Amino acid sequence: MAADQPRPHPTADGRRPSTADVLRAPDTLGPLPLTDGGDPPPLLRNRDFQALWSSRFFAGLGKESGEVAYPLLCLMLAGSASQAGVIGAAQVVTTMLAAVVGGSLADRSNRRVVLLFCDVGRLVLLGVFGAVLLSGDITFPIIITVAVCSSALMGVSNPVAMAAIKQLVPAPQVSTASAQNQIRFFSTSALGAPVAGFLFGLGRAFPFLAEAVTYLVSAVLVLCIRRPMQAAGYRTREPWTLRGTVGGFVFLARHPLLRPMLMWIVGFNVAFTHTGAFLALIATAESQGAGHFQIGLTVSLAGTGGLVGALVAGPIIKWVRPSSTFLAAAWSAPICALALVIAPNLLSLGLLVGCVFAIVPCVNAVFYGYIAASVTDEYQGRVLGAVMFMCLVSQPIGILGVGLVFDAAGPTWVFLSMAVVSALAALFSLSPVMRDLPRPEDVIVS
Repeated sequence: MAADQPRPHPTADGRRPSTADVLRAPDTLGPLPLTDGGDPPPLLRNRDFQALWSSRFFAGLGKESGEVAYPLLCLMLAGSASQAGVIGAAQVVTTMLAAVVGGSLADRSNRRVVLLFCDVGRLVLLGVFGAVLLSGDITFPIIITVAVCSSALMGVSNPVAMAAIKQLVPAPQVSTASAQNQIRFFSTSALGAPVAGFLFGLGRAFPFLAEAVTYLVSAVLVLCIRRPMQAAGYRTREPWTLRGTVGGFVFLARHPLLRPMLMWIVGFNVAFTHTGAFLALIATAESQGAGHFQIGLTVSLAGTGGLVGALVAGPIIKWVRPSSTFLAAAWSAPICALALVIAPNLLSLGLLVGCVFAIVPCVNAVFYGYIAASVTDEYQGRVLGAVMFMCLVSQPIGILGVGLVFDAAGPTWVFLSMAVVSALAALFSLSPVMRDLPRPEDVIVS
């Protein structure tokens, strides 16, 4: 029977490798296994990828619940919304900068060790923070220090984990793996807030102690991955330099396929970042005198669109041409933004934003599939770090823009501005490259 599951190869003395062996020599395993027909086994039977996916799920759940728990803690202790806002902004900036560092580490260091360091670091950090909360008073400087340190470790680990996919998944399945990652992202986003709210009701320390447990589970799952998480020879790559660290930005600027895609994604994020779109919905609802339940339902409808899109992203990217996916996503955004201007009620606003978000997972899956396929392993981390930086830096711009336009002119001009910005970004989808995109598996670079 063919090897349906990747198994660790014996070491030179004939024994199975231990955890220490895997950490010390991460490039000892052979090629990814194939079935008797020459095709890779189903992704769900790829234990190494599923272990990585599950590890990132628990880490992501901890991160999402923490992003709600820190503001709640500030509001409970000081009643200060400004302090909560400072923490949120500090987390975004830290994650954005740490992603560039993490991308460089992913190309020069043992990826498994980096992931374990980040998970164990957050485990210790949140465990100690939870214990301090149980034992006595806490101050704002301590809260923001813990939040920033946790965000830094998360920012470092994100490009490292994504860079490993190229080594754990056969080339034809990379886009499917990216689609499964979208399910993880949107499900943790949906679960994080209610989990944090429930645990906070039990006591102010419980969300953070539970977050520490998620990082423990994540670290254990990383240890379950037996395949190499990077190509052989990473130790011999070029020395660490500032130019090399930011090389991912240069690579993206010069790449004819990835450059127009990323330019559209950045423009889309300015117009339709999650937080900015939710802020527009909430502000519009409050200006119309809507109740808390109606506001919550409207935002929930918008957020659910992303999760629904993630669940169907796999079949869509398999059967729909990449160019069609990008064109549909690019032009549905300005069309839906214009429809928001004439929407008859709040619930229809939520449904329209949900329709825009529903196609985002498909685009993300295809885009990250292109990165895995067209970027060599030695540059995977730096390119992914640069992508995460670009996507994150556009979000505060969009959020601030929504707030300023709403205060100055009201919801109609907010939605018109979203339509204009997203339409300008959509022009990138009309380039010859974007109108004739190959499938990711057809642009493999060894």
